[in-house]
Amino acid sequence: MSDVTVYGAPWCPDCRRAKKFLGEHRVHYEWSDIDQNPDALRVVEELQGGGRTIPTVVFSDGSLFVAPTNEQLARKLGLSITATRRFYDLAIIGGGPAGLAAAVYAAREGIDAVVVEQAALGGNAGTTERIDNYLGFPEGVGGAELAERFVAQAQRYGVELLSAVGVEGFGGGPDHEDVKVRLGTGQEIDAHTVLIATGSSYRRLDIPGESELIGAGVHFCATCDGPFYRGAGELLIIGGGNSALEEGLFLSQFADRIRVVEFAPELRASRLLQDKVRQSPQFVIHLNTEITELHGRHRLESVDARDRGSGEKYTWHPAAAFVFIGLDPSTSFAGGTVDLDRWGFVVTDDQFQTSVPGVFAAGDVRAGSTKQLASAVGEGVAALLMIRQYLQHHSHLARIDVNA
Repeated sequence: MSDVTVYGAPWCPDCRRAKKFLGEHRVHYEWSDIDQNPDALRVVEELQGGGRTIPTVVFSDGSLFVAPTNEQLARKLGLSITATRRFYDLAIIGGGPAGLAAAVYAAREGIDAVVVEQAALGGNAGTTERIDNYLGFPEGVGGAELAERFVAQAQRYGVELLSAVGVEGFGGGPDHEDVKVRLGTGQEIDAHTVLIATGSSYRRLDIPGESELIGAGVHFCATCDGPFYRGAGELLIIGGGNSALEEGLFLSQFADRIRVVEFAPELRASRLLQDKVRQSPQFVIHLNTEITELHGRHRLESVDARDRGSGEKYTWHPAAAFVFIGLDPSTSFAGGTVDLDRWGFVVTDDQFQTSVPGVFAAGDVRAGSTKQLASAVGEGVAALLMIRQYLQHHSHLARIDVNA
């Protein structure tokens, strides 16, 4: 499903949603802006018999959707969005590295598990251009490739994987021992245990103009949207951590100049990344500088900033701004059910168990985790072993061999 064309406009929120969905699921697509390309508008009118509804998504087999929902796109891409059974030993909420690692080990231990992921399986790793610090890949590995390897290994073990399916909440089952999980599709499943491995999402600037321009010049994924700016004069990177500089180096193949703006007085990225950026003539770095407002009617036109020390104000005109200022835990469905810390991360004990018996957490969503790919995988495995121990202790719950 790589030959996909999305006809739409930057101001269209459903167009941004469709692009985001396809990008997260690593589906290659061509974007055709009907505002900029009269031929694209004519194609839309021909396909719809004179209509102009967007987004219009055309697939390589000739089929098309007009203003499709995520569920329609998921079904077209062959994604599983319905659990095959009502009951499982373990429901894993989140299909990133921690959740998939736990799923593989669950399958090996004979624990009947299902993985429920609201976006794309593989997590944030799948939208990272390159990963250089994951053991076993001395030359580095593309984030999308690594995510696909994670998924393929889980599939090899026959793990049931649901993607593009959110979780609305969970709570005690009818016997007060099991946990009932409510899916965004309206389906409900019960499980003896639950592992929360939902990771985190990209933090926003929360400044004027940002919300209106997301997807129309303001982005959070360089690999998803960077290629659209091939030949740009300037692209803006907001943030100075590892992700910001890694994505900045990736974007440097598309633009003449990469402007990096860091709120703090110093960059926070590793010394190796800092050296690469500082040695490249394509990069301009502004430290101790805050972005104050984004401007544009239908697409990003200008960016206002201020030097936090001198008070000097700047206005830049990048083709796009890419925001990499940190992550927020994906725990909106869990509030009021398990204990969260003041930042919204799930609190666990040293056995990865939350405040609710039988509910565990691992990876970036867990308070105190290191927010690193390798440790997320390790936590997923460690949490699964604790879940196995829990099921063995409550041997009447599961079908696993308690003597294994």
